[in-house]
Amino acid sequence: MAEREIIFLTRDVNVVTIPEGSASTLSKGDEVTIHQSLGSNYTVVTEYGHMVRIAGVDADALGKEPHELHALVLETNAEAVEKNCWEVMKTVYDPEIPVNIVDLGLVYVCEVTSVGPSENEVHIKMTLTAPGCGMGPVIQGDVEKNVRGLPGVVSVNVEVVLDPPWSREMMSEVAQVQLGLF
Repeated sequence: MAEREIIFLTRDVNVVTIPEGSASTLSKGDEVTIHQSLGSNYTVVTEYGHMVRIAGVDADALGKEPHELHALVLETNAEAVEKNCWEVMKTVYDPEIPVNIVDLGLVYVCEVTSVGPSENEVHIKMTLTAPGCGMGPVIQGDVEKNVRGLPGVVSVNVEVVLDPPWSREMMSEVAQVQLGLF
């Protein structure tokens, strides 16, 4: 297991509490321990034991550089856009689980429809590990933001569905090995 990094915040920063999903603020000088730094966001534990998520755009508050998402394919045809969608969704993580949402089996559908030259609409159906997950809207927002930033994407609809319900069997073999479920 990797060493946890203790950091003192360099400025006030907005956070999302885990698992509730409510907004809060930590103050400059507060001590946090980085629990997870996957995708573009950070999961940290405060000195009082509260787990919170710090958005990648606020990485400077941790003394870190923000992560940038890069599309792997520059073409904007529907097939290339779909490939890029799957790749950027692999950079979205549940803040409590060190596996991306694609390998967790949370993304059911990614449909790309061409609506003009170099213009595509994207419709994604995804679920959550638990129906009442407070982080659901946050994860959904991460997916929408990342996909919206891809070349050739003019609109994104991320629909959270609860049927069929998620189960461990939906996880990729890689994810199951990562989590020690094999």
